[in-house]
Amino acid sequence: MDDTPQIPSRPALIAPVHREIEAYLADLAQPTDTPTLIGMESLAVRQSFPIVGRLCGVFLKTLALAIGARRVFEFGSGFGYSTHWFATAVGPEGRVVCADSDPANLPLAKHFLKEAGLWERVEFRIGQAQGVFRSVGGEFDICYNDADKCDYPDIWRMARERVRPGGCYIADNVLWHGRVARECLPDAVPGWTEAIREHNRLIFTDPGFDAFVNPTRDGMVVARRKTG
Repeated sequence: MDDTPQIPSRPALIAPVHREIEAYLADLAQPTDTPTLIGMESLAVRQSFPIVGRLCGVFLKTLALAIGARRVFEFGSGFGYSTHWFATAVGPEGRVVCADSDPANLPLAKHFLKEAGLWERVEFRIGQAQGVFRSVGGEFDICYNDADKCDYPDIWRMARERVRPGGCYIADNVLWHGRVARECLPDAVPGWTEAIREHNRLIFTDPGFDAFVNPTRDGMVVARRKTG
């Protein structure tokens, strides 16, 4: 009889969409290939840098085009991958205001977005995203949230007031690799799962917004501010 102590296995994270389905969808999205996107995606792989990826990028661009977005604010822009999709959608007269706390991301974003001919549509600010948001006036067609997950509830509370009627609040990672649905999954950072759950609850119980979660990759919530 083997008396070796058994180490309990860690519960597996949940992939919301089966990998074969995602592979099929990614194949459909391949016509969006550009040297800039390929370069950004390659950098993300090399540096293990979290980006929304091709499928969610196409989704963001499509949403922005669908509502005629011209003014977008990003909470947490990284080196500008999601910015690329928004900047493509808003057109030459549009503006994407980016906020990121890491100064090292600015030259990378500038390099890639200039290469794509999109830099003139972007205002990239270094600093805490919430502080940058407070310093910028006016309403936005889209407020996009991909900042630290512990800040999600507060970002929703401040952004919801400045999404124009008919505009959208969008947030990434709202399924948190299944942690929001399965209590036994270990948290990546203590408290982040509960913050995301609270964030999602606030959105779906807000009478001023219609909301839906696209489960692709790690879940992306879209909350449209009601009109009238």
